[in-house]
Amino acid sequence: MAELVRSMMTRHPVCLPGTTRLADAARAMRDHDIGDVLVVDEGRLTGIVTDRDLIVRGIAEGMGPEVMIGELATDHPSVLGPEDPVDYAVRLMTQHRVRRLPVCEDGGRPVGIVSLGDLAVEREPKSALGTISAAEPTK
Repeated sequence: MAELVRSMMTRHPVCLPGTTRLADAARAMRDHDIGDVLVVDEGRLTGIVTDRDLIVRGIAEGMGPEVMIGELATDHPSVLGPEDPVDYAVRLMTQHRVRRLPVCEDGGRPVGIVSLGDLAVEREPKSALGTISAAEPTK
């Protein structure tokens, strides 16, 4: 039987409206020790913003801390369902060259996120990425 996304996803992802300022999104990432936030409208996924997006699409393009994350979010990201096989997550990440995939239920309500690190910890725990991803964060 195939392993399901539900078994390895990080539950309760940080979700923010598109009207959230870049500075506030960056603080949320820092405070939760995460590299992304999901962008939502009325509880439904509309996009994703990563720490790299804040730098490359935001600061490097001259955006200031007051700009809203909806302006630089990746709109309509690929998503998984919690009952999808983990192999499907691997295929989507490979196909779209992404490191994180939101997990949604009920027509777009975010319930989790799966990262490349999650997959490494589960599938290759002794690999360099698996070992690094499983290590306690440093502050």
